[in-house]
Amino acid sequence: MSGLPRISEAEWLVMEAIWAADRPLLAAEVVEQLEEATKWSHRTVRTLLNRLVKKKVLTYRADGNRYLYSAKRPRQDYVQEESSSFLDRVFAGDADSLLMHFVERSSLSKRKLKELRKLLDEED
Repeated sequence: MSGLPRISEAEWLVMEAIWAADRPLLAAEVVEQLEEATKWSHRTVRTLLNRLVKKKVLTYRADGNRYLYSAKRPRQDYVQEESSSFLDRVFAGDADSLLMHFVERSSLSKRKLKELRKLLDEED
């Protein structure tokens, strides 16, 4: 999986909008998706879309005088890459330490703890 282009936090937000749509989006549609949360201008979103195209994270096709943008890879590929990168950077690749850290510092519901126990039992 390694080798995916790194994307910034702002670029990640653009990608989330595109992945969530599960279909090609116009720049205006991406702006609309992000408008309330980010207050970004159309120009800012276009800049981010262009960066993602240059990084080969997005692809586009012309639709008249507009462009439809699509993700080149599914969200899960980037989640996997970011998770591995985080694990390596912050926990020196030690998944046990990562898991212990989050269990100790998170307020997990009883249901989530039960699911986690079940998952860990299945791994034994």
